Amino acid sequence: MSEPKMDDSFLTGTNATFVAELYQRWKKTPNSVSSDWSDWFTSLDELSSEHFEEISPSWGKPKSKVIGANDPDASIKAVAKGIAGNRDLLAGDVRSATLDSLRAIMLIRAYRIRGHLLAKLDPLNLQDEEIHPELDPKTYGFSSEDYDRPIFINYVLGLEIASLNEILTILKATYCGTIGVEFMHIQDPAQKAWIQERIEAIGNRTEFTERGKVAIYEKLLAAENFERFLHKKYIGTKRFGLDGGEALVPALEQILKRGGQMGLKEVVIGMAHRGRLNVLHNVLDKPFRAIISEFLGNPANPEEAGGSGDVKYHMGSSADRQFDENQIHLSLAPNPSHLEIVDPVVVGRVRAKQAQRTSDDFKEVLGVILHGDAAFAGQGVVAETFAFSALRGYRTGGTMHIIVNNQIGFTTSPSYSRSSPYPTDVAKMVMSPIFHVNGDDPEAVVHCAKIATEFRQKFKSDVVIDMVCYSRFGHNEGDEPSFTQPLMYKKIRSHPTTLQIYGKKLISQGLISQQDFDERKNKLKDFLNTEFKNAKSFKQKMTWFDGVWSRFKPEIGKDKRGKTGVEKKELINVGKKITEVPNNF
Repeated sequence: MSEPKMDDSFLTGTNATFVAELYQRWKKTPNSVSSDWSDWFTSLDELSSEHFEEISPSWGKPKSKVIGANDPDASIKAVAKGIAGNRDLLAGDVRSATLDSLRAIMLIRAYRIRGHLLAKLDPLNLQDEEIHPELDPKTYGFSSEDYDRPIFINYVLGLEIASLNEILTILKATYCGTIGVEFMHIQDPAQKAWIQERIEAIGNRTEFTERGKVAIYEKLLAAENFERFLHKKYIGTKRFGLDGGEALVPALEQILKRGGQMGLKEVVIGMAHRGRLNVLHNVLDKPFRAIISEFLGNPANPEEAGGSGDVKYHMGSSADRQFDENQIHLSLAPNPSHLEIVDPVVVGRVRAKQAQRTSDDFKEVLGVILHGDAAFAGQGVVAETFAFSALRGYRTGGTMHIIVNNQIGFTTSPSYSRSSPYPTDVAKMVMSPIFHVNGDDPEAVVHCAKIATEFRQKFKSDVVIDMVCYSRFGHNEGDEPSFTQPLMYKKIRSHPTTLQIYGKKLISQGLISQQDFDERKNKLKDFLNTEFKNAKSFKQKMTWFDGVWSRFKPEIGKDKRGKTGVEKKELINVGKKITEVPNNF
């Protein structure tokens, strides 16, 4: 055989860095290199050893690196070394660390998919908590002894290395608090990644400023006092109050505020009975005296407008609201039924309004539909409306759906009225993200409203907020709900209101005092009393029509068939805007 050429030797300048790094590794851990390299390094004389030591200067960090450069297992090996302690790094240690990493990533993904099943969504806490097997670390081979061991997770959840305890703390805070998110069914990678990053970066919570918290509190105060006042003055009268779901009001305010910042100009609202009067007053600024006037039996619609007489909790209205110098026009569609037939009407109105505008990016006009939980799951028109949402001739850039989830349909428990754990599963047909939220955590509700608005404005897609709450007085105020739901309403009778819970929290944080809490409450009560007296003293019939207060003037004339002596009603404008109600009213 011929002698090998010098170029065939591994001892060349090209390999010097590699050999030197391997030598350094051998010196620290002899077993970390192959037996051939170990024997060769052992046989080196003292001069050669010093040569390897001097390849990198002692005064600086070596800039070149061959072994471990772009090595995906480097961090795993480092963790394995930490597990091994001072022992030599063995293949079993690397395997154990690798398995830990794989299992931890599987657990994290499971929480992203099913973490909502452990979320604290029910303000009444009537359901027993049962951990889903996919959310149990034992399913992935972790034991109680593994919870403090460092695990390499490659910056998933923002950490390179974390213990199982740290991983579970982050996952439970993000996916199992008072908010549960369903988004892993979405097929668009950009949408799915956006939601994941948006909620994981902040632990799925918004840190509201002091002013923001007080603003939420003020809206809760207005919503609760409205219902309490009417319940006291007209006890047993049907009003389909928002009692138990007052967090809806600050949530709607957040949609308008954040939407205005992102180009929103107009909102069309559709909703069922429940909370309509509250929304009319506290969101659309319909004067309280006008609502009281309707309770007194005064008409709500002029017959000349083409509408028939109807109950007060079916009526629509319109108004202009100002948010951060952004004016937003609101219109609430009249709804003759608590069923979902108003849904396509709202979507159609939104499409028409968008067609009238010069902008074609859908950002300027938004449809917001408020649903009941049983109707959302049970009415076929909901699925039909979703099915049209992305079609070219019908799309509106996404509708905001808010479910005021009473956890009951009239008198029926959810387990007897639908086949899925949530009423929202129908929304998955168009891959809408779904935010489940505890209605007794108003900050969480407003946080969901904010993210949902951002998602809709960015991706032009439907989004659903499922606000889990309860109805304090049953299906309507004339019912006795304990006949059909004794356990639920026994709990409700002793359950504090959302305002009481949140007010106590703000008092403990020092943002408001008990005295301030009581003064604000009394001041609002005095205002409602004044409005009530003014409405009672007003004898003429008034109506709210197209954002203007108007009066009917009786007049004798002919009907359409020519019959004389028929009393007609002439519509007389007596007010200009919603904020300028005549003093004599």
